[in-house]
Amino acid sequence: MDISLDLNYEQSMRVSPTLIAVNHVLALSSQELQNLIKQEAEENPALEITEHQTCSLCGEVLRNGVCLQCLRGGNSTNNNSSTGDEFGFSQLGYQEDRSDGGYSSLSADDDDFDPVSLVAAEATLRERMMLDLRSTLNSSDFEIADYILGSLDDRGFLTCEPAAIASEMGVTLEQVERVLQVMQRIGPPGIGARDPRECLILQLDHMKQETGEEPPHVRRILEEYFVELGEHKYSQIAQKLDTTVEEVEDAREYIKHNLTPYPVEWMEDDVATWGRPSRAQYVAPDVIIKEVDGELEVEVVESRRFFMRLNPLYGQMATDLRNRSDGMSDNDKKHIQQYVSRTKLFLSNIRQRRETLTKIARALVEHQEGFLLHGIRHLKPLTRAQIAEATSLHESTVSRATAGKYVMLPDRRVVPFADFFTASLSIKDVIKEIVEKEGKPMADREIVARLRERGIRIARRTVAKYRSQLGILPSTLRS
Repeated sequence: MDISLDLNYEQSMRVSPTLIAVNHVLALSSQELQNLIKQEAEENPALEITEHQTCSLCGEVLRNGVCLQCLRGGNSTNNNSSTGDEFGFSQLGYQEDRSDGGYSSLSADDDDFDPVSLVAAEATLRERMMLDLRSTLNSSDFEIADYILGSLDDRGFLTCEPAAIASEMGVTLEQVERVLQVMQRIGPPGIGARDPRECLILQLDHMKQETGEEPPHVRRILEEYFVELGEHKYSQIAQKLDTTVEEVEDAREYIKHNLTPYPVEWMEDDVATWGRPSRAQYVAPDVIIKEVDGELEVEVVESRRFFMRLNPLYGQMATDLRNRSDGMSDNDKKHIQQYVSRTKLFLSNIRQRRETLTKIARALVEHQEGFLLHGIRHLKPLTRAQIAEATSLHESTVSRATAGKYVMLPDRRVVPFADFFTASLSIKDVIKEIVEKEGKPMADREIVARLRERGIRIARRTVAKYRSQLGILPSTLRS
């Protein structure tokens, strides 16, 4: 045996702390970036920040407490740049969508003006269902319907048995069950179920009513082997059903992609509004794409609230420290070097975030110009890998930079970055148009035929999935 020391050269990849910080800032949305800036300002005395009051709707800097952009309501083409510092934030003007031309009748000098007060609250799903029930039921059943609706939880499940409702209200069980059946017919499929299993079975009934078909084994699996399905005991289920594991897995895929264990999720736009007065939300865009003189321009909205720079006093002390360090204690030197370096790194990370988002947004403009100018029907298939190749960025960087962020389009709609990479949106828009103009409710097979007439070939199951994602009920429920 021999003990010796050997020197070997080896190459390895390691993620530096600087790269981690850059990626962290890149992944932040505008709101998250503002929170990070506030936190950094509290912890870093070398970072100087000037904060401006901004509009709660569009994020524009307020003038005398009023957002002039929201008052005008039109597309802005004026750019108000920051005050000269290379790390300053751009004060760019933009507005939310105002189909009525904005708030031009209000005075800009009105300090009490609040645009949010003019936004109407939307009816909840519970309120809309009550209105539908009142137009369908006899007046003697209104109280029963109201009691049942009040007994549904946030997921749409019935929290008590019909017999208990009948006993509590002094009516017959047949009356309660009749009202519940009407509610289940006009509401989201599965509404009023007692548990996920019953919800799935009710939805399967709706699907069969709609299409006239039912995949093999799905019903028996839900009725008899629901627990085993959740435990992934496919071989055991296949043996009891005298079928193959592949068919059991096909049944599971059908359940996964066409049914949901929670009734309200069939109308995904209403998930957040069950029992709440309003779901109105205002999303601040991270990037603005606007048309100026016939050309599409890109602007990255980092923050309108803050103007940032290195504190001049700390900058001067850092210069003095480089030229002569006499008269400074070791703690003072360490303090100055630490916070000046931290500030420069922080501002550099934010600048790199701006440059990366600008590069990606310009590539999207080049690839999806038709969509930006002419609407969703002109959306082309596009992947993040294509954008990565066009921008010489890594695909993971493109994904990180676009995840959870929003873009304001030239028509002033705010959409997620993900819409640029979702080609199915154009097909969904066609399906929505077909349903709106259908007259007599059309089954999914008929919608498939109409799509083929327009040169779009997709399966019936895909139409059913897109229809449910759009919140469009089956034809039997649209009559």
